Amino acid sequence: MAAETLTVDLGTGTGPFHGGASGTLYGLYGDGVPTRTAVEGMYVRTVATKAQDGVQHPGGDALEVLPAFVAAGGRDLYLYMPDILRGFPYEWPGATGEERLARYRENIRRQVEQVVRAGEPASHVVYVPFNEPEGNMFGEGEWSHDRVSWRTDPERYFAAWRDIHRLIKDLHPGARVAGPNTCLLYPEVKGFLAFAKEHGVLPDVITWHELSSPAEVRTSVARYRSWERELGIGPLPVNVNEYAHNYHLSVPGQMIQWIAAIEESKIDADMAYWNIAGNLNDSVVEANKANGQWWLFNAYGRLTGDTVEVTAPHPNVQYTLQGVAALDRDKRQARVLFGGSGGEAEVAVRGVDPGLFGTTVHARVVEIPWTGQVGSCAGPFVVRDGELPVVDGEVTVPLAGLDAMSAYQLTLSPRGAPTAPTAGWRRSYAAEDAAWTGTGRTLNGPEGSPEHVDRFASYGGRHVGGLRTGSDLVLAFDVEVPEDGTYDLRVHATSHNQADGVREHGPANVFLRVDGEDPRELRLPLGYKWAVWGHTGTRVRLAAGPHRVTLAAHDPLLGATRGDAVVDRIELALREPESTAAYDAVHAALGGAARVRDDAVSLPQGSTVTFWVHAEDDGETTTTLHGTGQGGLTVNGEPIDAVVGEDLALFLAAGVNKVTVTATSPELVVRKLTVGPSRGLLPSTTHAAEDGVLTGTATVAAFSSATGGKAVDGVGHGPANALTLTVTADRTGRHALTIRYSNGEQPPGTHYNPDPVCRHADLTVNGSDAGRVLFPTTFHFDNFWRLAVPVTLREGVNTLTFTSDALPDVDGTTGNTHGRRSAYAPVLDSVTVTPLAGRRAVS
Repeated sequence: MAAETLTVDLGTGTGPFHGGASGTLYGLYGDGVPTRTAVEGMYVRTVATKAQDGVQHPGGDALEVLPAFVAAGGRDLYLYMPDILRGFPYEWPGATGEERLARYRENIRRQVEQVVRAGEPASHVVYVPFNEPEGNMFGEGEWSHDRVSWRTDPERYFAAWRDIHRLIKDLHPGARVAGPNTCLLYPEVKGFLAFAKEHGVLPDVITWHELSSPAEVRTSVARYRSWERELGIGPLPVNVNEYAHNYHLSVPGQMIQWIAAIEESKIDADMAYWNIAGNLNDSVVEANKANGQWWLFNAYGRLTGDTVEVTAPHPNVQYTLQGVAALDRDKRQARVLFGGSGGEAEVAVRGVDPGLFGTTVHARVVEIPWTGQVGSCAGPFVVRDGELPVVDGEVTVPLAGLDAMSAYQLTLSPRGAPTAPTAGWRRSYAAEDAAWTGTGRTLNGPEGSPEHVDRFASYGGRHVGGLRTGSDLVLAFDVEVPEDGTYDLRVHATSHNQADGVREHGPANVFLRVDGEDPRELRLPLGYKWAVWGHTGTRVRLAAGPHRVTLAAHDPLLGATRGDAVVDRIELALREPESTAAYDAVHAALGGAARVRDDAVSLPQGSTVTFWVHAEDDGETTTTLHGTGQGGLTVNGEPIDAVVGEDLALFLAAGVNKVTVTATSPELVVRKLTVGPSRGLLPSTTHAAEDGVLTGTATVAAFSSATGGKAVDGVGHGPANALTLTVTADRTGRHALTIRYSNGEQPPGTHYNPDPVCRHADLTVNGSDAGRVLFPTTFHFDNFWRLAVPVTLREGVNTLTFTSDALPDVDGTTGNTHGRRSAYAPVLDSVTVTPLAGRRAVS
């Protein structure tokens, strides 16, 4: 079969880059979950979330989310006002439709008054007074106004819209109101627009949901724009504030198809909320780690300049090769994001201006892999890098071995741009293809597919169960590697945290051998549902040729499995000998008057270059800024004393880190940032929570996965129940506290969303308030994660105190209904103290 061609025309612009696809529904739980760095790095433009103190779900309270969202660069917060209520359909109180509506109006009044009191951040709020009214308040069901759909008889809905629109505008002059927020763009929406125009109550933003396909995004936006022209309104901003399905979310090769349609339509859009709050719709792992989808949105958000025409081999057809592209003339760079099909393809770029690029271009292609919903990703890796001739204004980049689950980015720069080594050999092996012995094996699925978009994506469409308590199952994967070397071996698997056996014991353990030797115990990741994939791994030394990798529920030397797990695939990747990562400035995010110059970036004073840097673990790295001139450095917002060209011992948080360089000399030239292993220059000490002073209900309890099998539970429900630790710092200044903790609190959900709760701790340092720390769910109390928190310590002895209590509603008197706010801190295992930066070493 001939390779399909994605054609990009740099000579045909389609308007300034918009960036609207990076919206999120319930993607933010609160300040810190996810971290501001993770939010900034996804370039989140809009967030849709619940009314403050709403009881629809835990977390996502509008006024708690708003300040941190704005600080992270967010633009608009869409306030889902009916999410003050429980249930879906919404269970609004009242004996009659009129009584329900009257109570709801008063609730709307209270919500708007709360927002107005928030001050300047209120300008970022967009009110959404109704959500999917045809299935809720003005539909035919038990909880509707009068069991008559507004699509059949719109009188009551239209009147309610008119009155509440006017109420909001009266209470909040200059407010923006969005609607109709239907579950799709029904034909009846045209009548809604006509009514709203006639009565002077048009939405400031038009919203609907597109839980269909990317093709429907383009079709619906075009249909809506035609109504505007017919009615003589607008053009108004559009936000498709729920899009994509479980089968698509977390999968870069699927999401790029949605992104292309949304960007082409120049609208905003928010990813749908099918699962848990606070992970940017299956983009963020823990609080600060990225999966493949996060890195896709990071690449999308860093497009600059104008978008250009892209012609797909099958235009507007989902599950085929699609893409979006932008040209930045000031930067002298073009970028193409694409994906959606496997095998061979080529990207043909036309209209290549020789005045910008010359007669030879540098082409770098990176792959953004699928790593599962809860599987972290180190970032895109280079699959092709080199120079290509420009022939008659065109450059063609042939590609082979594309993965339909991955997205890709092609970057064209002028000749002389830096070259990076391409990634080594890697291959995946589906669990459904593995041989097996023993009993209890189950072949599960089929999972997600174009016909079953409500289900999750899986590598081969199915997955294998049976590694559980009491099983003797052995899965055998026959693999073959191309050369002698060290390989990273990953097992992509999950345990449902609410399943029998898992709920009792936590993460399931299994046993790995290679060719029957070197037994190892692996703890498989937990998830919020079955087929929510993460990964765990190890390193193995393999000779070139065939091998057999086994996963077993029992090992004669190591023991037996406890729990229950399913396996999707194993992955082998040849480990690169180079342990220092290089981030080229010409591929970084530029600010101010920064410009690309050959293999470097020139920054006039005050201009910036920002690198998004991955760290595997919390701790020290050796970081060097390569260039000439002078600049200031911030890491995740923390200013760091640095000198260009000198090595710096620097603490990086596990996951993503934002490293920004600002020119302080008339010109700073930056070539790259390198991040290498620790040199032991940052003194780091770990303090067991059980060694602290416990008061009240705080107690040392047994947890098999805690350090030494013990951790501190029961901190909270008032300041009398506390943990106090004494730590020592060898210098005064900013330090990272890396807190090892667990949090398995999960009250019953309202419908298909699991509703785990983020616990919090109020931290004091030497008696002074150091802030509230929010801890995401770890899915089980015997599953421990780490969270890094920056604080200021003094030289010598310091006292850390952890307390917690249930937070009240914004009125200060009511709160904590339906278990949506915890009164307790997480289970605390240990605290590691590390300076954020240290003395330099000689290069």
